[in-house]
Amino acid sequence: MIAARIYDETVCRLGEGPLWHPEREQLFWFDILESTLLTREGDETRRLPAPEMVSAAGWVDRDTLFVAGETGIWRLDIPSCRFDRLAELEADNPVTRSNDGRADPVGGFWIGTMGKQAEPGAGAIYRYFRGEIRKLFQDLTIPNTICFSPDGLTAYFADTHLGVVWRQPIDRAGWPSGKPEVFADFSGVGLAPDGAVCDAEGNLWIAQWGAWRVACHGPDGSFRRALSCGAAHTTCPAFGGPDLTRMFVTSATQGVPVESLANQPGAGRTWVADLGVAGQPEHRVVLP
Repeated sequence: MIAARIYDETVCRLGEGPLWHPEREQLFWFDILESTLLTREGDETRRLPAPEMVSAAGWVDRDTLFVAGETGIWRLDIPSCRFDRLAELEADNPVTRSNDGRADPVGGFWIGTMGKQAEPGAGAIYRYFRGEIRKLFQDLTIPNTICFSPDGLTAYFADTHLGVVWRQPIDRAGWPSGKPEVFADFSGVGLAPDGAVCDAEGNLWIAQWGAWRVACHGPDGSFRRALSCGAAHTTCPAFGGPDLTRMFVTSATQGVPVESLANQPGAGRTWVADLGVAGQPEHRVVLP
């Protein structure tokens, strides 16, 4: 098993949504519960306060991020840290917030919502595409694991509460085509799939909440290997670095008993490992 090392010492209550910006060659990630976007500029960590809880991002151009938040979709100007609302996302539902999300191969963005207290069935997955937001799946509890195969023909998503990851065929315009099929069912072994990313060979790297690791599964669903982290609650991986062979992993202190934090000094930190396996560059989000 490969072991990760600490990339950033910032302790996040709920670290999530790491994004490697391919033009800036810079990592961004979130602390959802602190309504904060974080990044590293050289050896310094920069905190960008958001107008609400934010959880996932895609890149639009060198200085612009697409950001999914508690009640809406936002355009962020990185240099000025200015957030401008593009669209509403369950803004009339105070129970929910955004969660996991990722840009798809044709410039759209899939984003999950969930109850702030993980209320059963309160979540859904939406797709933003050129100004339109359309609901794709509903009655989920904790939607996660949103990522896309390198051939652009398959989307993956999970409900962490159920422990199930689904495989969803998508058409050339990026919309679901047909019904999802089970890719991996972890419910029988007590593993909770969180965020995930596909590498360039089509393997799925899945952070497993509570398991101290990111597990790699082949395109057929079989387990291949794992990356261990010094935090029990790993939340989401991302490929980055000049050749996309580094894996960054966010983590959380949420859910770790206070009396256990002293024995888990890596909780909430952001991790990195040199995998020697190449990821895909993140897709650009196309705005209207």
